[in-house]
Formats: sequence, C-alpha cells, structure tokens
Amino acid sequence: MSNLLAQRRAGVLLHPTSLPSGRLDADVERWLNFMRTAGLSVWQMLPLVIPDHTGSPYQSCSAFAVDPALMAMPPESGCGAHELDEFRERERDWLLDFARFEVLKELHGDVPWHDWPRAYRDRDAQALASFDKQHAAALGWVIEQQFLLECRWKEIRGECAERDILLFGDMPIFVALDSADVWAHREQFLLDEQGQPTHVAGVPPDYFSATGQRWGNPHYDWEAMQQDGFSWWKSRLRRQLDWFDIVRLDHFRGLVASWMIPAECETAVDGYWEDTPGEAMLKVLREAFPDLPIVAEDLGIITPDVIELRKQFELPGMAVVQFAFDAFDDNPHKPRNITEDNVVYTGTHDNNTTRGWFDELDQGSRDFVYQLLEAEADEDIVTLMIRRTLETKANLAMLPMQDLLGLDASARMNTPGESKDNWYWRFDWDDIDPETIARIRSIIEKTGRLHES
Repeated sequence: MSNLLAQRRAGVLLHPTSLPSGRLDADVERWLNFMRTAGLSVWQMLPLVIPDHTGSPYQSCSAFAVDPALMAMPPESGCGAHELDEFRERERDWLLDFARFEVLKELHGDVPWHDWPRAYRDRDAQALASFDKQHAAALGWVIEQQFLLECRWKEIRGECAERDILLFGDMPIFVALDSADVWAHREQFLLDEQGQPTHVAGVPPDYFSATGQRWGNPHYDWEAMQQDGFSWWKSRLRRQLDWFDIVRLDHFRGLVASWMIPAECETAVDGYWEDTPGEAMLKVLREAFPDLPIVAEDLGIITPDVIELRKQFELPGMAVVQFAFDAFDDNPHKPRNITEDNVVYTGTHDNNTTRGWFDELDQGSRDFVYQLLEAEADEDIVTLMIRRTLETKANLAMLPMQDLLGLDASARMNTPGESKDNWYWRFDWDDIDPETIARIRSIIEKTGRLHES
C-alpha cells in the first residue's frame, strides 16, 4: 500500500465547482484554512476535466485537459515564456492534439469528430500542418489556458503542502467517444474505419435494471495497448500524479473484465464479458510509479478475481456506510467489517446526502439503522453516521461536505441515471461557523485521525 494511504487520516469530498465561487480563486485559500482548522487533511474532488453538456465530469472531451471555467484570473506566480515552452514540451503527448480538437470542434459547429471532413477526421498530416499554421493564434490560446491552470495549481499544491493537506483526484476508467483522446489515438480503441465504435461499455442486466446500462464509451483495444507498453495509460497517470497525491480509479473491475456491448445494440442485454490485461497494465504502472497511490473503486457486484487483483497490488478499495444496512453479516460496508485497506465514506458523490438518504427511509428501516449503529434513536443521524465512519479501521475516511454541514437531499451532487439538476451544488461561507469547525475537529481527534505534521 502506498505510504500516503497507510496513515490514519480524515478528509472531505468537495469538487471545486462546489466552492462558493465555483472557481480556483481566493476561495481555495479560505477553504484550505477551514480544512486545516477542522482537522481535515485530505481534499478529494471529482475529475477536473471539461464536463459534458449536463455538467458531468465523467464524460469529457479530454482525459488530460483541465476545465478552463475553473480559472478566475491569471495566477501571480511569474509564469513566463520560458515556462510556457517547458509546459508545451512536457505535455506534448496530448496538448497540441487537444488544442486542435477544441478549435476544430468550434469550426465545425461542435459536431463529433467522426463527422468532420475526412482529412481532419483521419488526421491527414498535410491537412493538420496547414491547419496549425492557419489557426496558430486560436491553438495558442487553448494551450495558454491550460498553462495558466497549471501555474495556478502549482500555487494550490504548495499551499496544501504547507498545511499538510493531500490532494485526492479521480480518474474514470473509460473516456468519451467524442474526445481528443479517441480522435488522436484511434489505434488504441475498438473503432471502425469511420471512427465509430464496434463495441461500447456498460454493465449487464441486474436486479436494478432488466436491460443493464449502456454507457456508450468506446472500448480499448487492449492488445494494441499492451503491445506499446501501455504508453497512453502511463501518460495519463503521470498527468494525474502531477496534480494529485492520490488518485481514485473509477470502475476498477474493468481491469479484470469489461462488459462488451455490440455498438448496434440499443441496450446492454446482448453484451458479454471479455477479460482485460489489468494485471499486466498495473505491473507496468508500478514500474513507472513505484508508490502507485491508487484507490480502486470496487463498489457494486464484485467478483473474487477483482478483489484478488486489488490485493495483489496492495490497492485500497472503497466502503460506503450508507450501503451497510441489510441482513447480511458479511456485508463489507458494515462498519465492523471495514478493514484498514479501504477508504470509507458516509456516501459518495453518487449517493444522496446522509440526511436526504435517511429522510427517505420508512420508520422500520430507520429503527434498523440505529440498531445496527448501536445508538439511541434520538441521536442526530448525520452526526452518528460521521462518527461511525471515522471510528472504522479504514486508514482513510472521507466525508462529503454536504454531510459535514448536515444538509438534506436538496444538496445532492448527482443522481445516477438522471441528466438534469446534477453537479451544480455549492455551499456558502455562511454555512460554516466556529461551532461547526469545532465539532468536526473534535470527532476527528477522538477517532485518532488528527494528522499533525
């Protein structure tokens, strides 16, 4: 296990768009001061990429680029022409192609790249060289935006280090079809000659959905990736670890097997499992990044081979206390079953807030919650859930900001399967008072998670 993940800490889950300003401005310094005072030493966020039209950061036009909407003003860090040239060289694996993709999308009315004129769709070298000359200014501005974001983030990383706060990022396993990643690396994906996927990702039918889930992401050509030493994955993780101390790998079970849905199928019913070379990839990533500070998102129906792969590489898994309340004694989310090699949450960004979740339960279910948590029914449910989460053996406990503030369902970040009214919640500085800070710090200290450098 990574040394960073072997220490007992408490952190907070809050995407930067949920700061009062929604940007990486002076709110960040105020936020970090709140965290430090409250005893929170890990800041987890969702992917910092450019979100899709619904606001979701899990379907982005780039797995590498940061959302320019997060930038409020140029940083005061003395970044100049020399540093910009260094940035261009260091990020050459993705930066120019991302800039081309953004400018081409704008010029073609935002249609998907596979509907562009063939010369651009198929990346004709002569056409791209001419395009680069003709649109040098526009390309330069896209690149400069990413550079300014990089400069600002260096400031933030330094401020976190001063306060002994770790940064915890998020990396979805799949990427969007209409993305610079797929356009620039068609050979790494299962696509036809027109750039359309032959198979798409999803999950099979289960208790919750008779037709499964058809996500639509193109599948990787794992054979091609393995032949070139997983170079795209190494570049991707290197980029993440430039920004974060810890990275969550979403849908970790996809490194064991993926649900392959033929592209012509409208649902996930006719898909099939296909093995993926996750072990080979993780070996390569461990050679490149020996500490490998990855958290495996292993929620849902997980088979023994997924657990075996996670443990082979000593990666922490995840536990969610909201999932604890059933009749099965071996439920891994029950507080007494949560082990050190897990990151435990009251709930994640896909869950309702703890108060919202509890409000929706019937009286019998509420009684069972208190019974399992071994508490009196008059105790505030949010405070109780936070305390039980922090009391578990998990080395790292993460608390959504909505729960730290005791908010109801109106503060929910995301409802899976719904495309409206997600991702836009923000707190207000008036929501935080000295009493709230003292209460949080007290629980963190009593549960042995107050991390003093």
